[in-house]
Amino acid sequence: MADNLKNFGSFIPGYRPGKRTADYLERVMERITYVGAGFLALVAVIPTIVSGALGIPAQIASFYGGTGLLIAVSVAFDLVQKIDSHLVMRNYSGLLEKS
Repeated sequence: MADNLKNFGSFIPGYRPGKRTADYLERVMERITYVGAGFLALVAVIPTIVSGALGIPAQIASFYGGTGLLIAVSVAFDLVQKIDSHLVMRNYSGLLEKS
């Protein structure tokens, strides 16, 4: 990726092209990977925590956890983004902006 940036004349401000850019991009990718892995591990453990804490049967808790939770959150974000874009298109301040 660092070579592609250099070939197209792009750069990351504060980092010289070449080895330093490659090291910076590697650090960023590692951080993103670790945070993403932690989030997915948390999502995978949520049904077990809910089942134990609330006394809900594990089968029901696993039905509403994990993949279902990811899908529900992504649909909610998409819905809010679409509502906000329609409000802005009609010259309203938007759903996410403060008045």
